[in-house]
Amino acid sequence: MRSKKLYTVLAAVMAVSILGGCGATPENSAENKETTGNSAADETTDKDREQSADSDSSFEVATVRWSDWGEYYHEGFPDQAAAQLGITINWNTILNADWSDRKAVLLAGGNLPDAFMGSICFSASEVMANKDSFLILDDYIEQYMPNLSAIMESDPTMRSMAVSADGHIYGLPGKQPCMPVVMNQLFINQTWLDNLGLEVPTTYLEFENVLKAFKEQDANGNGDPTDEIPYEGGYENAIMLFCLPYGTTLNGNSYNMTIKDGRPVYIPAYEGYKEGLKWMHECYAAGLIDQEIFTQDDSMRTAKLTSETPIVGVAGGWTADSVFGANSDQYVALPPLEGPDGNRYICSNKLQGITRYEFLVTKACKDPGRLLSWIDMFYTEDASIQNMYGSFGIATQKNDDGTYTVLEPIDGNSADTNAWIYSLRSFGPKYVPDGFNDKVIFETENGDAAKLELDKEVRQYAQEGFPSVSYQPEQLQTLSTLYTDISTYVSTMQAEWVVNGGVEEGWDEYMATLEKMGYNDFLDIMNAVYDTYMENQ
Repeated sequence: MRSKKLYTVLAAVMAVSILGGCGATPENSAENKETTGNSAADETTDKDREQSADSDSSFEVATVRWSDWGEYYHEGFPDQAAAQLGITINWNTILNADWSDRKAVLLAGGNLPDAFMGSICFSASEVMANKDSFLILDDYIEQYMPNLSAIMESDPTMRSMAVSADGHIYGLPGKQPCMPVVMNQLFINQTWLDNLGLEVPTTYLEFENVLKAFKEQDANGNGDPTDEIPYEGGYENAIMLFCLPYGTTLNGNSYNMTIKDGRPVYIPAYEGYKEGLKWMHECYAAGLIDQEIFTQDDSMRTAKLTSETPIVGVAGGWTADSVFGANSDQYVALPPLEGPDGNRYICSNKLQGITRYEFLVTKACKDPGRLLSWIDMFYTEDASIQNMYGSFGIATQKNDDGTYTVLEPIDGNSADTNAWIYSLRSFGPKYVPDGFNDKVIFETENGDAAKLELDKEVRQYAQEGFPSVSYQPEQLQTLSTLYTDISTYVSTMQAEWVVNGGVEEGWDEYMATLEKMGYNDFLDIMNAVYDTYMENQ
């Protein structure tokens, strides 16, 4: 890894370019605006200004990291932006493995930092359950955050993501650059297709026929016609991915919800899900699906997916290399298959990378206005690309034509690791407008770039998904009671119906059982939070 000395020199050289065009400064921030006298923030503005002048200009900001990549992540843009405002950020970097215990102590003991950076710190339920620990930011945003205020005015989605279920803003939203719409998707072995003289299937029936050929014709060419597994599934959503031609369009939310005809739908209670499971059982019974799909552990699955001689025809995941490892060059993305209704579906999220609670200010903060003026500088294109990949001159550069280049990783790191070392990466406030990704150039091979290329080919099939919503504490309490039983029952019946069949005969009893478990109450909550989300736009 490059030396600290080298990083410090580069950071000093690039300070001006890092901060250029980054929004609020002491001269143009809302601290110089007259107050209206109509809000809690207005009533304390004069006091806050006095504190800004008299405070030691030092703030403690806690953040959680997946691994120990050092402290370079904040030494570029975040620290330089703070220096421009005349403040110092004391970073409390906590490893995710330690965070659960540390979090409980912090919240219980009241020894809070001034703020928490990143949506990894607290879930929506934790924020709502501990509201007394956090400041309501509604009026502070208006007074101290002109960049974010303008964004929420022009982009209704960002306002919806900022507002919690009780109508107040406790945490700031984010919109990451270079995020695809497509989520997990299926990949098919092109080498096997070539060996058998087959084309990539485009309909669900063609797909079934290809899987039959993979099973029966020694597709990997090793002389053993019995070792091929036509469909293994992959690590996540193997059932929903297989049933996609029937409209099982997951978008990554916690409750298997989607939107159909403008209203929330629980996918395991959806008619298309039933028909998809019927088809999947037929394929399972014909030996086209891994017979251990419901019983194997991850080590068994990994052994199959990365076998020295490929033995898997189709599996799903984020990208081919994340699923098949060294064998990934044999696999290509399977295009969305035309289903029985003539439509093509993908698992997608048009709001992917749009997040809640990326920055929370605690009641311990004595000068929230000044701290939020610093965070407002994060809400620009220049800041967002740097806080996603690394600062200008280190991991990114801004070009004369207004485009941005993500530079080749240094010190032999992978592109993903390099981004985590030198930036906040997936966490912390950011914002880029629609179309921004077209301005980003990747200098070398990059997982984000690969996924964006796949995204270009199939994003036209993306449909509206269930958004990231906020829940009231009592709603979360009800969900925690209901959904454990509902999801366990759904998983049990899913395996039963794929392996042994009987979904049509058992569907009415299945729905009746769900209703006894509180399914209607569950769906009422989902409708309510969705309506609140839409009203906040």
